[in-house]
Amino acid sequence: MIDRETIDKILDATNIVDVVSEFVTLKKSGVNYKGLCPFHDDKTPSFMVSPTKQICKCFSCGEGGTAINFLMKHEQITYPEALRWLAKKYNIEIQEKELSDEEKQQQSDRESMFIVNEWAMNYFKDVLNNDPDGVAIGRQYFRSRGIRDDIVEKFNLGFSLSKRDALDLAAKKAGYKEEFLIKTGLCIKGEKGVYDRYAGRVIFPWFNVSGKVVAFGGRLLDARTKGVQQKYVNSPDSEIYHKERELYGLYQGKKAIAKEDCVYMVEGYTDVIAMHQCGLENVVANSGTALSKHQIKLLRRFTPNIILLYDGDEAGIHAAMRGTDMLLAEGMKVKVLLLPDGDDPDSFSRKHTAAEFKAYIEEHAEDFIEFKTKLTVESVTDPVKRSEAIGGIVKSISVVDDQLLRDEYLTQLSRRLGIKEETLLNSMNGMISHDREEKEKEYNREQAQEAIQREKEGKPMAIGLHTTNEQIGQLEEMLIKAIVRDGEKVIYENIATADGGTMNLTVAQFVDYDLSSDGLSFSNPIYNKILQEVVAHVGDEAFKAEEYLMRHPDYEVSSVAANLAVDPYQLSKSFQMKDREGGLRQHVEHLVLDFRYYCLKEKVEELKAALKNCKDDYMSIMQELAHVDRIYKELARKLGR
Repeated sequence: MIDRETIDKILDATNIVDVVSEFVTLKKSGVNYKGLCPFHDDKTPSFMVSPTKQICKCFSCGEGGTAINFLMKHEQITYPEALRWLAKKYNIEIQEKELSDEEKQQQSDRESMFIVNEWAMNYFKDVLNNDPDGVAIGRQYFRSRGIRDDIVEKFNLGFSLSKRDALDLAAKKAGYKEEFLIKTGLCIKGEKGVYDRYAGRVIFPWFNVSGKVVAFGGRLLDARTKGVQQKYVNSPDSEIYHKERELYGLYQGKKAIAKEDCVYMVEGYTDVIAMHQCGLENVVANSGTALSKHQIKLLRRFTPNIILLYDGDEAGIHAAMRGTDMLLAEGMKVKVLLLPDGDDPDSFSRKHTAAEFKAYIEEHAEDFIEFKTKLTVESVTDPVKRSEAIGGIVKSISVVDDQLLRDEYLTQLSRRLGIKEETLLNSMNGMISHDREEKEKEYNREQAQEAIQREKEGKPMAIGLHTTNEQIGQLEEMLIKAIVRDGEKVIYENIATADGGTMNLTVAQFVDYDLSSDGLSFSNPIYNKILQEVVAHVGDEAFKAEEYLMRHPDYEVSSVAANLAVDPYQLSKSFQMKDREGGLRQHVEHLVLDFRYYCLKEKVEELKAALKNCKDDYMSIMQELAHVDRIYKELARKLGR
């Protein structure tokens, strides 16, 4: 790990104008710089860089932040990788934090696995290009599929010899341990010894988003797929590879995905490779499995727009329907394109240019709700089956988080099917309420288990609150924004203390004291961390919350701070808002009161619900309800509610 002192050296040396200038042509504009935004198709310069604030911001698409945020977004690298990039640029030696023996061993094992995978990838490539069997069998296979040599090189494709221990022997001869050959899944240890997992197969390496080789896929050649062996074999899960977290082709396609603001989802390796060869690079594959939340969130970093490209047969339709509700629930905008009969993305891309393929997609891709309606409802006449199908579509709409989009979907569905919009709305609201109740029940079960555990451990019952209520979420964000921007500012002076002295209260201290007095906290753990960090440092000389948080070694903290710190007012002094005297204090007081009010209101409802399901601890819940309800009513009185 990089220690804090080294991070500070890197950040002190970093000039955001220098960093951004390596990727964007900037021109002076007053005290700032501006250029075409690299994160969207910018026609006029809307990307501003402030050397005084050391932040950047696009006022068209909203992307921005510190130099580190810029590098992470533009280069699609991690926080430590961005720090190392800057350290290399400014010739700063990285000082690593001392790890425990166990941490060192874990880190060493992981690095060893990455190194072994890197060696194996190069070994497979060498066999493909230089071994007589590799050239005659593996290279010939790729050429028979129409895959050009430059694409073979781009995806680092290879071949594994048919001899069952060829890789094992070569690896050990090169000095690699059997332990890591087995841990990575390159080899399997059986009763008769160690043998290669991919013997006799063409090889497709998997890269993670940072470009490290995490796994392999191996395909039997056509002449051998008629036997009993599996056509495809993939690496098993390991310390460096979890299949539900990776997507094939993401590393090669991430820049195109971000640039096009759209990703095509296909099923297999060859689909991805063929589309790259055609000229469409914003494509990934999940290799036939249902998408996971991890994969969706990974894609969401690059774009919210996804088009599912599948064969037009029954299997393709089934694949298109799988996991779409999860995509919608995660905020993705989903379209579906079923290719003409007999074609898959591989064969279709070999028949068309990139422009023709793109034009076909634009003309024929359908919004998922429209696609599902055509597929499951319009051809069905049986009333019961038709009702079930409509319910399935309404269920898909119900998981969409954007209320305006939900309403638009319902309106379109109502017109299309000739069903009253009110009927569909009532059905959807019932589904949303049911889902919310199920989540609340699960939450209450978890809280009950936690309370039982606390009682066993002799700990007092806490009023800790974690909620996703929209009003509370908005108030949380407004409060944390005030803490980031003005956390160190004093809003109460000369407050009398119990020992007869006086003290001043800053914004952060006031928020912390007021919330903790009711046992409340933010639902977002990063917000709680930010609050505690500022409270801990407000007494430091020349401490500025915004500056400290934006330079924080925890990327999530620095990212939140950078996003909250960047707005139009901070890049142009002539438009800065000036608080009236006492305005900041009144603003923070009002936010805290509102936040406490809604939190306690929700807590009262939770406790009332808990009473209905209570079997053993009735009096304890009653006492807590009386305590919370008293505070809640006092707040309601203060707020005139």
